[in-house]
Amino acid sequence: MRMYKVLFGYLGLALTAVLAASGDALAAETPKLDTGDTAWMLTSTVLVLMMTIPGVALFYGGMVRKKNVLATVVQSFAVTCVMTVLWMIVGYSLAFTDGGAANAFVGGLDKMLLRGIGVDTLSGTIPETVFMTFQMTFAIITPALITGALADRMKFSSLLVFLSLWMILVYAPITHWVWGGGFLGDAGVLDFAGGTVVHINSGVAALVGCIVLGKRRGYGTENMAPHNLVLSVIGASMLWVGWFGFNAGSAVAANGGAGMAMAVTQIAAATAAVSWMVVEWIFRRKPSVLGIISGAVAGLVAITPASGYVDPFGALIIGLAAGLVCYWGAVVLKPKMGYDDTLDVFGVHGLGGITGALLTGVFAVEAIGGTPGLLEGNAGQVLIQLEGIIATIVYCAIVTFIILKVVGAVMGLRVDEESEVGGLDYSLHGETVQ
Repeated sequence: MRMYKVLFGYLGLALTAVLAASGDALAAETPKLDTGDTAWMLTSTVLVLMMTIPGVALFYGGMVRKKNVLATVVQSFAVTCVMTVLWMIVGYSLAFTDGGAANAFVGGLDKMLLRGIGVDTLSGTIPETVFMTFQMTFAIITPALITGALADRMKFSSLLVFLSLWMILVYAPITHWVWGGGFLGDAGVLDFAGGTVVHINSGVAALVGCIVLGKRRGYGTENMAPHNLVLSVIGASMLWVGWFGFNAGSAVAANGGAGMAMAVTQIAAATAAVSWMVVEWIFRRKPSVLGIISGAVAGLVAITPASGYVDPFGALIIGLAAGLVCYWGAVVLKPKMGYDDTLDVFGVHGLGGITGALLTGVFAVEAIGGTPGLLEGNAGQVLIQLEGIIATIVYCAIVTFIILKVVGAVMGLRVDEESEVGGLDYSLHGETVQ
């Protein structure tokens, strides 16, 4: 009898051990809130929002003529408000939920109006509310960037309608393609923080927009120099600081990956600023203030897709290339092609994004991001990056063109000649800067 008691005792202990191990495994698989990750992502969200207001607002506002400065800065502010509402209603759901049969191309409506997202709902190790708001700031800055190409001549009402439709029909689907379970992510396209989603996307839309809209009156004959570059320097500086939230925040964790993303972001931005400054110094005899701040932004753009995949050496080369390519785009390509991209959105964001996306495939380090690039023997990654670039360009260009044509047919796109000559500040908003 005693033998049976001992046997059952051992069986009980064994069963308890098995159940405990199962419980530990289940607990390990169940996401848990990490306060460190959450704190970093709250901070990153604030930093990325600062990139638009006041970063882009001041950066763009200082580069236009004085009669259009209020009309320019209010575009960034209004875009922040409108995109916030649209992202909450439908954008987040289209980008980050399962779209069923269409999941490779667009998400569904399961989280429309943020249904099912509560205080305790997690996305990995952070609250989903924080992840949703972090991604919202990306959905804000991307259309805000486009406004720089359309400055000085587009109706405020038409701009807001165009960008609203663009966010839903272009930005949200492409975000899903790359980050939400769509076909580009499945194909292995590397885009850590928005090279395709944000910069190529906005740059291509900007190019299409300025071509459809036409040149500013007096373009090429009148002096259209920036009215206050001090504002632009302040705006560029805020963009630089905020970009650490943009890139390091895309690690969605307070870890070594975020640290490396921060380091390479700083290196690429500084290198691109120097390379733009030097080449301008050589060919134009003087290093301009506008040039060095444009170079820094170009470096920030180019390192964005690569920031979670490359080491400091890769960042150095990407920054060097970005300064040279984007200088060429703004100073040589634009005049040669004859389009009026007011604030060089395509030259900096479009070409910078393409440069960064391609070079990500070259300099990706397996020990950092889990995927080797060309230099580590994976030449195919460059072709995969090219696939992502081409898909983004083609879809964005076609849909942007259609949206602009529809909005133009219904509402008109440009202000009248009197309003444009007199300035948009007073004609559209009834206010002026003294």
